[in-house]
Amino acid sequence: MIRISILTDNRAGSGFLAEHGLSYFIEYDNTSILFDAGNTDVFLQNAQKLGINLQNAVNTIVLSHGHWDHGNGLQYIHNKPLITHPKSCIKRYRKHSMSYIGLQQSQSELERSFTVRYSSLPYAITDSIYFLGEIPRITSFEAKTTNFVDESNNPDFVPDDSALAIRYNNQLIIISGCAHAGICNTIEYAKKVTGLKSVFAVLGGFHLKHPDEQTVQTIAYFKAHAIQHIYPSHCTELPALALFYQEFKIRLLHTGMILSW
Repeated sequence: MIRISILTDNRAGSGFLAEHGLSYFIEYDNTSILFDAGNTDVFLQNAQKLGINLQNAVNTIVLSHGHWDHGNGLQYIHNKPLITHPKSCIKRYRKHSMSYIGLQQSQSELERSFTVRYSSLPYAITDSIYFLGEIPRITSFEAKTTNFVDESNNPDFVPDDSALAIRYNNQLIIISGCAHAGICNTIEYAKKVTGLKSVFAVLGGFHLKHPDEQTVQTIAYFKAHAIQHIYPSHCTELPALALFYQEFKIRLLHTGMILSW
């Protein structure tokens, strides 16, 4: 059985806290993974409400990419293996306001708190769980524009954006932080890395904002691949969610929710 506890998301479950951010606690294949840590200690508080002592329970932390709403909560946990892309610690900003959106902790601070493994290539955490590393951008409708720049004012397409691919009963479960690389690109790369073609579930941020061509083509891709369980959350905004509900009757994730299969 796989068990995924929603510790941080934009929507609060009854009795739980919420913030703009994402953090999941994943239990599978004799290991426990903290996938992202949100922006504050909300993930810890919600874990405690679920009876989870994260400092004791977590075997490995995965940081999907170096944005504040996924990694600033890392300051509240320590002394764990941490897996992320080598560019997760770059300085990055919103293009129009130049407000900072990178990690609060510097690279050296992260390395003092964690045993960090940087990988732009896929990395097997267990025989069934893979950190995907840098995701190739192959579709014609994803990751073509960006609202971010780096410290040199160059466009930042978030090359560090990654995800988890999990083998589950000869199918795939894919867990995305924000899918800046494109959720369809992420799924295609997960298939390539694992050799599996059938996708059982996809959950996490899809980074879809509008009922536009990208959202329409993404929905068409999900339908064509007959994905059974679809949970767009976090950075997937209401206009896009409405289209997903129309097609798939999705159920929205909220903090305190536990998915198990």
